[in-house]
Amino acid sequence: MRFQLLGPLSITDGRDVVVLPPAKPTSLLAALLVRPGEVVPVSRLRQAVWGEEQPATAKAALQSCVLRLRRLFAKYDIEDRAVVAVAGGYLLPADDESLDLLHFRRLTAEAEGAGEAELPLLRRALGLWRGPLLTNVPSELLHRDEVPRLVEERLRVLERVCEIQLARGRCRDVLVDLWEATRARPQHEGLAAQLMRALYRVGRQNEALAEYRRIRAHLRDELGVDPGVELQELELAILRGDEPRGHVPATASLVSAPLAPASPAPPPTLPAPAPSSLPSSPPTLSDAPETAGPRLPHVPGFTGRTHETAALVNHLGEGARGGSAPVLAVVSGGPGMGKTALALHAAHLVADHYPAGAALLPMSGADGTPRPADEAAAELRALLPSGASPGSSLVVLDDVVHPDQVRRFLDATGCGAVVVTSRMGLAALVATHGPAVVQLGALSPRESRALLTAVLGQERVAAETAAAHALTEACGHVPLALRIVAARLLTRPRMRLADHSAWLLRDLPARLALPDDPRMSVPLALDGALRRLPAPLADAHLRLARLDGRITAPDAAGALSVPETDAEEVLERLLDTGLIEEDQPGALRMNPLFRAHALHRSRRPGGAPQSLVVTARHALPSGAT
Repeated sequence: MRFQLLGPLSITDGRDVVVLPPAKPTSLLAALLVRPGEVVPVSRLRQAVWGEEQPATAKAALQSCVLRLRRLFAKYDIEDRAVVAVAGGYLLPADDESLDLLHFRRLTAEAEGAGEAELPLLRRALGLWRGPLLTNVPSELLHRDEVPRLVEERLRVLERVCEIQLARGRCRDVLVDLWEATRARPQHEGLAAQLMRALYRVGRQNEALAEYRRIRAHLRDELGVDPGVELQELELAILRGDEPRGHVPATASLVSAPLAPASPAPPPTLPAPAPSSLPSSPPTLSDAPETAGPRLPHVPGFTGRTHETAALVNHLGEGARGGSAPVLAVVSGGPGMGKTALALHAAHLVADHYPAGAALLPMSGADGTPRPADEAAAELRALLPSGASPGSSLVVLDDVVHPDQVRRFLDATGCGAVVVTSRMGLAALVATHGPAVVQLGALSPRESRALLTAVLGQERVAAETAAAHALTEACGHVPLALRIVAARLLTRPRMRLADHSAWLLRDLPARLALPDDPRMSVPLALDGALRRLPAPLADAHLRLARLDGRITAPDAAGALSVPETDAEEVLERLLDTGLIEEDQPGALRMNPLFRAHALHRSRRPGGAPQSLVVTARHALPSGAT
């Protein structure tokens, strides 16, 4: 069993994860784990559990709490990790196998002097963080004194990772991480300097100078000081048009003595990247040791989809135990819902269980043309280390078009675990292979707001609650759209959310696109989804958008001018593509953002062709004919 401290406090056996309830034993456990293997004084433990309002019989109350914690350990068969009573306090022995915090510190220590392996090791260390720390631990003392110290450890590693990337010329790769980090730590001059250099080197000089003005104003307002010499010289270099250069510090600074407590703030997180923004080819091995297996692309932060992630992680953990058949999971959903990001995030969490490595393999072209399974299998074999067994590897098959692609790939490789992402439901594959199925729809309003808050900061979102709500509604709670909106607002720190919402609504969804990356575009993603459909089915989608968003079979029959049974068949096909989703029994709905796009595209008057259902049934590449 293993304790997970770098996120909500939880216990895991590598397959199942139990998030502990917010109770006094949970606070006691956290107080012991943040100082692993150390004697924590009784007075400190009392404050961590009860705060300033100590019970009258504090000594007996603490002993009772320790007893409850030991019972909790017994419940999960971890009596070997006993709470030890010593003179003056208690300690909980731990090592890097039993506590993720120590695993994180071991990886950062190994990165020192590791050469080309340094970056992969540091990325693995960052991958252990699972979101805001100790959100289920009701201890004011721990959140005040311990959480900031641990967050600072993560920031030091993140700063080093960004420095390595900048030194290698991968400036675009670090922009997102640096945007979120500088907003979470607005006074951090080192991160601000990295962001300025990255922006300047990708041709965004004005934004680099704006970042300098931001931190200068913040330091003057909050501390009454100007930026340090490094930032001032960097600003001058940018104004002169010189190439700003930064040093690559030694890794030794990553593992250092605990810092003094700072003001608490959760580690920053970002919304999950949409599929169109992720790499379209398997990862290279340039950042890994020569003996390592293939690496999955890095997902820069991940928020939301908690239940879906847990389900995938639990299922994929079964593949590590071996077996005659590979573990298989299918992640499906409409365009922009973050299927690939979820698959990669879950795969990263279990990658240590697959010694041959993990890889992302694209299974279709930009136009939706299926990639031959034998070609993908050959690419996987080329990526695996010499002599490695495919059975000890994990593969993400991205954007699968037809079930036969997966079946033939499995026959050709015999992987330990395979995660399939697809815009289709792949019902025929589900019927023959029985995979775990995760279907993604839009985020809930609460998740959407949390996503914006994680990116833009609590203060900015709380200052314009109504405007934040309007933005998430305009985005249809679609992760790709929310990511685009958040990126625009991050680059415009003085723009009001209400102004951006009004600007967006004047030309929705055309303005949900980023000019410097055509892949980050809601219209292009939805246009591409429609191009993959048979023309009659795409036409049906456009016609159904004329309804009010909620769709029943009788309403669809009227809109399409077909019998109700044929309309039901069309709705089933569109449901399989993720372009409509189930609302309640007997009724479907079209996402408001998808509907806005369809209304914008719709130009054809009159009803749908009478051959609509027959054509759709035989032309759709779902494999469920």
